[in-house]
Amino acid sequence: MRIFKGCVIVACATVAVFAMTRTYAFDGAADPDSASAPLGAVTTSSGVAVVKKTLPANSNALTALQYAAEDGHAAAQWKLGKMFADGVGVERNDLRAFDYFSRIANQHAEDNPGAPQANIVANAFVALGRYYTTGIANSNIKRDPERAREMYSYAASYFGSAEAQYSLARMYLEGKGIQRDVKYGVRWLGLAAHKGQHEAQALLGQMLFNGDHLQRQAARGLMWLTLAQESATPDEKWIHQSYNEALTKASEDDRAMALQMLQRWVQGRRD
Repeated sequence: MRIFKGCVIVACATVAVFAMTRTYAFDGAADPDSASAPLGAVTTSSGVAVVKKTLPANSNALTALQYAAEDGHAAAQWKLGKMFADGVGVERNDLRAFDYFSRIANQHAEDNPGAPQANIVANAFVALGRYYTTGIANSNIKRDPERAREMYSYAASYFGSAEAQYSLARMYLEGKGIQRDVKYGVRWLGLAAHKGQHEAQALLGQMLFNGDHLQRQAARGLMWLTLAQESATPDEKWIHQSYNEALTKASEDDRAMALQMLQRWVQGRRD
């Protein structure tokens, strides 16, 4: 599957972040005419026709969005990719979503990380990573943990995406499909947590409070869990449960120290 234009290669995304050197994280591309070419690639005319079949008859705005996507506008491609991935306004089609996310990755992998569309590009890599994590049923997009790691690594190191850093941390911590490396997992988790990624904050807090693979720091763990539960949705019950359990088990000293840490965190964010 060719996902990157120009055969950009990253030798070691982890070293890129922790050694403060910039590297690129992609492997080579196969023949675009082979089975490894991006699925769902279409010409402008056929692409518009296919999408129109799935859109309401009066959806002029969506049709315009499709034309913009075919003209290479990353924001339009991202919007349509999300629509097909979530089944919002169109019938859900993961292959279509994968195609739009792939176009963004192909066209914008080497964009400046400070560019206006950089967040969209990073999110496209994260979305591709998630598809490679699970695969797409009844397609030739198979589960490929190593490919998923590449997607996350690039978005995490080059674009500094907190979502990618969290996803990469989970892969290293769980060792699912790749060699488990708790040290790297914790480092990526810390980077994401400090950027405000609430799932990373919750997991890091859980590990610190319980002393799981880390020296136990109950107060610091409670601080991270408190931050996480404030941002968590009602559906993220594991975060609320972890916070409540930690709060119940924490000593008065731990609670007081956690409060002081929270105040410093808030002040630091304001500064």
